[in-house]
Amino acid sequence: MPQKIVVGFDGSESANRALEFAVDRAKAQGGSVLLVHVLEWSPYSFLTPTELEERHKRRSEELARAQSALIDPVLSRLGDAGVPVEASVKYGHIAEVLAASAKEAGANQIVIGRTGHSGMASRIFGSVAGSLAQAAPVPVTIVP
Repeated sequence: MPQKIVVGFDGSESANRALEFAVDRAKAQGGSVLLVHVLEWSPYSFLTPTELEERHKRRSEELARAQSALIDPVLSRLGDAGVPVEASVKYGHIAEVLAASAKEAGANQIVIGRTGHSGMASRIFGSVAGSLAQAAPVPVTIVP
């Protein structure tokens, strides 16, 4: 059965290593990759109608900027990788969006890069990896 792998991608070195790992794995198994970039956005704000309109405009601009500056160059680079690669840019909590994306896509695995936060920072603020491990509907691989 071909494997579909969701990759959490933010353009960092660790995300690029995770993407390389996922592409190699998909290539070996005849699978595909879904690249997901998540812009964190809190829905919990009380805004006036004017502020909501401005926020929507900023959100649209941020989505377009992420697509053109981050995702399009990666898709271009992976064009001849021999693996089907799709991409998505979404708003929300990173772990929740990656888990939902994997479920929606029927993915078999989620791959993310390790960011290297200290143990103390992870305990205070939580970590994407820890949250994802608890919420993911499929196995999660963390690439160092």
